[in-house]
Amino acid sequence: MRNKGRILVGVDADLTIFNPRTIIDKATYTQPAQHSEGIEYVIVNGTPVVAKGKLDSAVFSGEPVRVM
Repeated sequence: MRNKGRILVGVDADLTIFNPRTIIDKATYTQPAQHSEGIEYVIVNGTPVVAKGKLDSAVFSGEPVRVM
C-alpha cells in the first residue's frame, strides 16, 4: 500500500477526471447499475480506461489490492 494513492513517477495511482458542472450519479435503489454522467477520464496505472467519456472495455490495467 506504500505505492498507492500518490501522483508520482513509479507509484500506483488511479485518477478520475470529471466535470463538476455535469457529474451526476444515475444509480437508484431499483436500478443500481446505472453509470454516472460527467466523468471525462479514468486512468488506472497510467492507462486510460475512460477517455472523452467513453469506456474502453478492452483495457484491463488494474491489479487487485491483496491483504497480507
